[in-house]
Amino acid sequence: MTHVLLRRALGSLLLIWAVASCAFLLAALAPGDVADMGAGFGASRAQIEAMRLEAGLDRPLVVQYGGWLARLVRGDLGASFLYRAPVGPMVLDRAINTAILAVTALLLALALGLPPAMLCATRPHSIAARAVRAISLLLLSIPPFVGALALVFVAARTGWLPAGGMTSGVELTGIRWLADVLWHLPLPALALALPLAATFERQQATALAEALATPAVQAARARGVGDGQIVRRHAWRLSLKPVLALGGLAMAALLGGAFVVETIAAWPGLGRLTYDALRARDIPLVAGCALAGSTVLAIGLFVSDVLVAWADPRVRRD
Repeated sequence: MTHVLLRRALGSLLLIWAVASCAFLLAALAPGDVADMGAGFGASRAQIEAMRLEAGLDRPLVVQYGGWLARLVRGDLGASFLYRAPVGPMVLDRAINTAILAVTALLLALALGLPPAMLCATRPHSIAARAVRAISLLLLSIPPFVGALALVFVAARTGWLPAGGMTSGVELTGIRWLADVLWHLPLPALALALPLAATFERQQATALAEALATPAVQAARARGVGDGQIVRRHAWRLSLKPVLALGGLAMAALLGGAFVVETIAAWPGLGRLTYDALRARDIPLVAGCALAGSTVLAIGLFVSDVLVAWADPRVRRD
């Protein structure tokens, strides 16, 4: 199992490097640059060229990439042209906010998706199971931005939850700050979690139904073992592997959805920062955001691989 995890760790590092490098190169090759965007209307050609020279955009692309890569090896992500500040601390702060949102949404999706899956697998023809499948189909059909807009509308009309933001904008510390964040967290987390919960429900219900049909479970039922004990002690663990393998893809879906939900719900995460960086053609900031996002994704994939290895003894023997 150690060799498997080492290969996964190496693959994660390659993934992070590839995503960040592609983001850097694509941002550099895109039409326009930060000098054109930042100079403003009425700026002379000399002013634009001076900004381009200051940002180092006059150098060949290979030289720019080589310099960025050399700084990256030293742990330096460069400075943002847009914010005139180091990219590293800025991206780390926003990545933590996105990670809080993504992890909360993942836990909420598991809590909402797995219990109904057990009902659908054990009582597939019941009215409740049919209702669960219909709701899951509806949630899978709704894009994250539509769900986020609907939740923001409901929150704005009812006042049950804040309609946006991560905090109330008041200077708070300690427990009061944490309570304020937790008060603002449910709306964007729910917007991300609902489609993912439907995915988990469908995947887990199918896997659990297949596990209940295996010879080992049938033999346990023939020995007089009760249905509840069969599900808890036998079928449940057999059905975990597909769901655990889905964890990495779920993290990718959460990151992709977070970019939209953060913009709609005004959550200060990587999504909004990436949008601002792309709009300003801020190459170091674009690359830094891609690096942070791919790191969160790589961690999710690695944790998913570890859980799959725990659930499947065959993987541990490789």
